[in-house]
Amino acid sequence: MGAHIYRDKGPIIKNARRPYAFLYSWKTNNGRRPTVLLELLGIDYYLHPVDLDLKVQKEDWYLKKNANGKIPTLAWVDEKGDITYINESAAILLFLADKYDKSRNFSFRPGSKEYYLQLEWLFFELSGFCPYKSNWRFFHNLPERNETAVSRFRDESIRCLKVLETRLNKTGTGYLVGDHLSLADITLYTWIRPSQMDTYEEVIESLPNIKNWILRIGNIPEIKKGLAVFD
Repeated sequence: MGAHIYRDKGPIIKNARRPYAFLYSWKTNNGRRPTVLLELLGIDYYLHPVDLDLKVQKEDWYLKKNANGKIPTLAWVDEKGDITYINESAAILLFLADKYDKSRNFSFRPGSKEYYLQLEWLFFELSGFCPYKSNWRFFHNLPERNETAVSRFRDESIRCLKVLETRLNKTGTGYLVGDHLSLADITLYTWIRPSQMDTYEEVIESLPNIKNWILRIGNIPEIKKGLAVFD
């Protein structure tokens, strides 16, 4: 079970057992979120690599599925062969959890307190840490660096890490919400994992809860597999 790399554009696959998930994605932090969850769920899914270096995401065929020209995009093919396209990584995670995670091993029941806390930390990553860290890397790597911008976005990124440290200390469970791994952890881990830390290593050393959280999540076999599907 797991990913079936599918080079054709899909998402309709002759003789495939319906319903099924057909993912268009690439080896980015956002692009790996759905593959991590799909591997944790232990289901078969189809994966079409969308090479961002070749600007495949801007081709007409892809823009018909995602007008924003970004990855990832999930095509859900139901029992009748009807297709639903879901864009944005967090929306895809929520969709997959509702379809496949009936026991709520990696999510929480809609309407519960934990469900809304999970949403809170999803949005924290999407509106806070992710754009701050992206901008820090962008300005840091410019040939002519704007030190004011570099400092601002680096400081904001570190501030967000300290917010996470406080949260993990408060829960005391080793997870951002409740007592088990959830979409909140998956979403943030893809951006904080060791290979993505850049110059944050010294900061992480001073944040023991985040350091242990990184080690714990990074050692889960399915997460390793989900991160490596594009390799």
